[in-house]
Amino acid sequence: MIDTDPYFAERKALLRQEALVQRDKVARSARADAAQQSARHFFDGVALEPDDIVAAYWPIRDEIDCKPLLTRLMDSGQPVCLPVVVGEDDPLELRLWEPGQPLYPSGFGTLAPAETAPLVEPDVVVIPLLGFDRLGTRLGYGKGYYDRTLAAMRKSPLLVGYAYAAQELEFIPREEHDLPLNILVCESGLRRFGA
Repeated sequence: MIDTDPYFAERKALLRQEALVQRDKVARSARADAAQQSARHFFDGVALEPDDIVAAYWPIRDEIDCKPLLTRLMDSGQPVCLPVVVGEDDPLELRLWEPGQPLYPSGFGTLAPAETAPLVEPDVVVIPLLGFDRLGTRLGYGKGYYDRTLAAMRKSPLLVGYAYAAQELEFIPREEHDLPLNILVCESGLRRFGA
């Protein structure tokens, strides 16, 4: 559902505050288990071809930890790339993380492959979320990095939201450029959206 509300930005800002509160309520003691369970659900429910490139992320703030997912992807030989912010209004660079190569600080508390790593277009994009709703609408931090990145891609990757179950919101308004998730993965399972 596309939103035409003139107060759209204000509504989204309030939803971001609500989502941060919801995410903060996830018990610290439960987070490591949630990360492991989410990685299991991803591998149980997301079909990957051996050469499919998976874009994941290095977690920041209180995002669900996707390092267990990254470890399993790398250990299985699946090609993985990580995002790098190169400019405030630019799409993310998606750099291939080649086996045995170190990661480096890349701003915002994240780690990424070196500047010399190959740039790739992934087949699957695992997106950290502030919130999501039952329609697969995703809520991010509001900077538009993933929106710009997805719009600039030549292919249409599978979009997989990665979050805690507690981050589900009742309804998130969607603008025309907001691509919905295909799949949501959280500690309680996997949910598919759309046709």
